[in-house]
Amino acid sequence: MLGGRKKAAQTAGVAMSTFHRWLAGDSVPALDSVARLAKGAGVSLDWVATGEGPKQLDGKLPIPNTEVLGMEDYAFVPLYDAQCSAGAGAWNENCRVLTHISFTRYSLRKQGLTPDHLSAIRIDGDSMEPVLHSGDTVLIDHTRTTIEGEGIYILRLDGHLYAKRLQRNFDGVAIISANSAYDKVIVPRDRLAELEIIGRAVWSAGWL
Repeated sequence: MLGGRKKAAQTAGVAMSTFHRWLAGDSVPALDSVARLAKGAGVSLDWVATGEGPKQLDGKLPIPNTEVLGMEDYAFVPLYDAQCSAGAGAWNENCRVLTHISFTRYSLRKQGLTPDHLSAIRIDGDSMEPVLHSGDTVLIDHTRTTIEGEGIYILRLDGHLYAKRLQRNFDGVAIISANSAYDKVIVPRDRLAELEIIGRAVWSAGWL
């Protein structure tokens, strides 16, 4: 396997130390590196990302051994064009997949996450600054739709999508913005059914 990973690093155009950081989940490979791995393995990037469409780039090519290039170590999570409003609120219906974000299966497993239950969207607005900035990408775990202590959740209310910190209290649930310019909102117990939690934010990234 070591030889396979060395070959994979060479194919991706990175040092072994960088490849090992990918496998450990300490960093995420760029799309061009994933594309080079796919090309080197003789498989379609679309097939690697989604599992759909033809596997081989050319019907004349032999079926590649993707394990040799370490492709089995990665999971690809869809990034949707739907924006998560952290301010005034915005929700794009019929959203499409823009691209896929690669994570090592080891790093997801270490966090107790299953790739099939994950998706990613982008933040829009400033109400969660400085925790989340407009344009940041947020990874959502769709299995966590109930409030498990205080945390940042993606919720839908009145047709809008929000990233907010949720805190359960005696009166109901407090919806809290990190930006002090926004007031805390209390959803009373008798209206909690209107608060649709679509998942918990488990990872975020953005430009500095």
